[in-house]
Amino acid sequence: MSDKKQTLLRIAEILMGVLMGVLLTLTVVRYRESRKILSAKYVEWRKLNLMLDQIEKNYVDTIDQAGMTDAAIAGALAKLDPHSVYMPPVKLEAAEEELSGNFEGIGIQFNVPNDTAIVLEVIAGGPSEKAGLLTGDRLLKVDDKVIAGVKFPQDSMVRRMKGPAGTKVTVTVRRAGEEIPFEITRGKIPLHSIDASFMVDDTTGYIRLQKFSRTTHKDFVEAYSALTDQGMRRLVMDIRDNSGGFLDQALLLSNEFLSRGDTIVYMEGLHRAREVYRADGRGKLRDVSLLVLISENSASSSEIFAGAIQDNDRGTIVGRRSFGKGLVQEPFYFTDGSGLRLTVARFYTPSGRCIQKPYDNYEYDIYERYTGGEIFSADSVKLNKEDVHRTRSGRTVYGGGGIMPDVFVPMDTTRASTFYVACNRKATQMRFASWMFDKYRAQLREIDSYAGMDAFLKRADIPGQFRQYALRQDGLTVKDDEYADTLPYLEPQLNALVARYSKLGENAFYKYYLPVDNTVTVALGR
Repeated sequence: MSDKKQTLLRIAEILMGVLMGVLLTLTVVRYRESRKILSAKYVEWRKLNLMLDQIEKNYVDTIDQAGMTDAAIAGALAKLDPHSVYMPPVKLEAAEEELSGNFEGIGIQFNVPNDTAIVLEVIAGGPSEKAGLLTGDRLLKVDDKVIAGVKFPQDSMVRRMKGPAGTKVTVTVRRAGEEIPFEITRGKIPLHSIDASFMVDDTTGYIRLQKFSRTTHKDFVEAYSALTDQGMRRLVMDIRDNSGGFLDQALLLSNEFLSRGDTIVYMEGLHRAREVYRADGRGKLRDVSLLVLISENSASSSEIFAGAIQDNDRGTIVGRRSFGKGLVQEPFYFTDGSGLRLTVARFYTPSGRCIQKPYDNYEYDIYERYTGGEIFSADSVKLNKEDVHRTRSGRTVYGGGGIMPDVFVPMDTTRASTFYVACNRKATQMRFASWMFDKYRAQLREIDSYAGMDAFLKRADIPGQFRQYALRQDGLTVKDDEYADTLPYLEPQLNALVARYSKLGENAFYKYYLPVDNTVTVALGR
């Protein structure tokens, strides 16, 4: 190769090196510029948007933008408390409907004891009553969808029967061996927050409140007014397993029992100044003796009510330590129909106790109460003895989460015989009740008094028929002495399950069940 060619080649190599160097420099510069553009501190919320933006622009496959957005929000909220939650449109609609006091549907309550839904109640004045559905009807189909005998999910049944007011749905039922289709025009259905309300004796009323919905105070006023007319001077307020609801309804309920100026609850948060709620002294039940029943599943508004009654020494709290949910959720709504329930403050009882329990192992707390023995013994309850507070009269109460009752009632498992446990496992009692309804349909539908129900139950020989049914249907045998020991606990439950098929409804269920309800027995001093 000539010197001239070698020189040109050398120049070309140098130029190529320079060019590569320039390109590499530009790449590095652009990389650094890119890093500079994407730079974001952990305290800056824009980092999340930048990340999602880069995924959308650069990811190898098509992405589910809505799903990723929901997942990112849920992931962020998971770093907060257990009750700050994001709800997609469908979930938000269901959650708000549950507390709204009404929904749109056909107006029945049903149970599924044996893979076929049975109507327990036809709501008075509702679409189903107008169409002709009756208590005890078996639900076979909704429109052309078979829902009986196919292990159809109960929540799916509900979704198929619900729908906008004015729309139609055909529900096919089995009644007395005949299949009957009913065309029902859906409508607005009231959701009552009170399961039962009746007199236990001449002076004692009983009200079971299942939730704090928009209509709770209205429903409660109607219930206690009827009981007052019957001579009520003492009230058993049952809020066991009541998971809460609207704050204003808990305030209105508490106000019925407290004197003017009594603190009901206060709330406070980093971005929320302390806000104190007090009674106005216009409550109608300030002189009624009060017993409040709570359980480990009583939460939120239930705990506000129980804490107000306890700290003001207004009544006696009976049962087991409540759940321990004392967080204030404020709703935020988005234009796509989704929403956010964000914790903005904590609730404190009048004495200053924080109702909220610690977040540590939060989802397993109730399970650990069982395994740790708290459900069965007051000595096993873990109280924070360093968080001491005083009620109005100076009684000592402790913080640390939940409301500890004044009178502890352990869960009673001593009466559960082998036969009883076997029946529970197979839901024999519930299936027996539906069988009894089929057998005595006409008689049960006519009973509208407890005297009439007492007479029917005695004539029907419930213990004898159930023993035969358990053997015939489930192959369950029991010796005479074990059955005799089981009956005092079992028979009231059977009576309650059968009685609810009468016109007396849920009131009958609770009235007949109360004699074996240990918490009620202790509260009434029986």
